[in-house]
Amino acid sequence: MGMLGKFERYPLTFGTTAIEHLPRLSAAIGGKIDVYAKRDDCNSGLAFGGNKLRKLEYIVPDILASGADTLVSIGGVQSNHTRMVAATAAKLGLKCVVVQEKWVPHYDAVYDRVGNILLTRLMGADSRLVEDEFDIGIRESWENAMQSVRDAGGKPYGIPAGASVHKYGGLGYVGFAEEVRSQEVELGFKFDYIVVCVVTGSTFGGMVVGFAADGRADRVIGIDASGTPDQTRAQVREIVDNTAELVELGRKIEDSEIVINPDYAYPAYGVPSEATNDAIRLAARTEAMMTDPVYEGKSMQGMIDLAKKGFFPEGSKVLYAHLGGAPALNGYSYYYKDG
Repeated sequence: MGMLGKFERYPLTFGTTAIEHLPRLSAAIGGKIDVYAKRDDCNSGLAFGGNKLRKLEYIVPDILASGADTLVSIGGVQSNHTRMVAATAAKLGLKCVVVQEKWVPHYDAVYDRVGNILLTRLMGADSRLVEDEFDIGIRESWENAMQSVRDAGGKPYGIPAGASVHKYGGLGYVGFAEEVRSQEVELGFKFDYIVVCVVTGSTFGGMVVGFAADGRADRVIGIDASGTPDQTRAQVREIVDNTAELVELGRKIEDSEIVINPDYAYPAYGVPSEATNDAIRLAARTEAMMTDPVYEGKSMQGMIDLAKKGFFPEGSKVLYAHLGGAPALNGYSYYYKDG
């Protein structure tokens, strides 16, 4: 693949992900734009898949070269990322330690026993619950977990939250942009906008670099779900610069090309607003497409609201990047017990 030719990739996914037309959703949000979804939530047979696997494909060769025997990562209690790290470890025959921090002020009775964390434990990962609050940066609890593996005579390989600040963390979503370009040739049209959720920043950051190659970086609309937009923007900026250099984009990406909308992250990271829940219901009832209260529900909410406000010119073809995350719905079941 063009920009990624020199990088090794270890396949964890089925390959190119489907782009699905969503005509009933398009009609329900006013019929002025045509919405499609790229289904990265259906990208693999490994524990329900999702966007983190696309990133991990470019990190696994480095893991194997390192001779590590244990993957160590971190996330919230209902982290999709730690589920995907646990899946990758199981697939590679490695041990796995994941720190699950109390990132979300959400108190469902079974929150730490269902969904992503349940799957993580089923795959044999050592999942450690820690009472720390949300932060997208490098954490002490993660450093402690790494040290505990060394103390036990193991060799850890650390993967930061979301795989984001890993040097290869942005490559997978540069690949996403290249994949979309080849699919556009088959479809016979180009997407005017791509809508994607942003928290730790390497999915969105990789896309910005990938779409910068054909001048569309500013058409990637990042919907913030972190609730810490300044920190997220700073981390995205760093990921964009590092990734652009890595793939030899050949130019600096301007701040104006990095579009992050902070309006939908409320009330807090991991806590859905009523509007988030309405968006989740609408996607489910029009297209049977499952989105979650932490990530995809908020990017869906953002896309719906922006469409209704006329942000996208009439007739725009909008690609919604579905990154996965639906297993987390189980940890929020009280919201949806009546549908």
